[in-house]
Amino acid sequence: MHEPEGEPGVGRWTHRLVLFLRIMAGLSMLKGLYHWANICGVGAGEEDLYASHSIAWQTATVFFAVIDLVAAVGLWLAAAWGAVIWLTAVASMVAVQLFFPQVFGRGFITILFEGAMLAVYLYLALKAAREQPV
Repeated sequence: MHEPEGEPGVGRWTHRLVLFLRIMAGLSMLKGLYHWANICGVGAGEEDLYASHSIAWQTATVFFAVIDLVAAVGLWLAAAWGAVIWLTAVASMVAVQLFFPQVFGRGFITILFEGAMLAVYLYLALKAAREQPV
């Protein structure tokens, strides 16, 4: 399918941003399904069942199980609300990891990865915004 003559196409930075959003949608879906597996007890031993964890862990797990899947849908659609939900999920995970290590533990790799993905998103979003006509 070709674009009609005289109509501007999607710029290369916009294309890269959408590709990044789709990759992040896949990762968000995997994260959401991981949290749902924890809730449902998939692969868990007797001591790792949902009910045996603290209320804080249960609450955070349900929160991330829902928000990651909602973010995945929005990111796949490249909708503005998807990026907002994803940014909320990223900020929430970093906050939980940094300020409440008793919930999931302090995962510096998670913090670094989430921060790096946020930086990549901001870079691509700025580049894509610059190539849009005024």
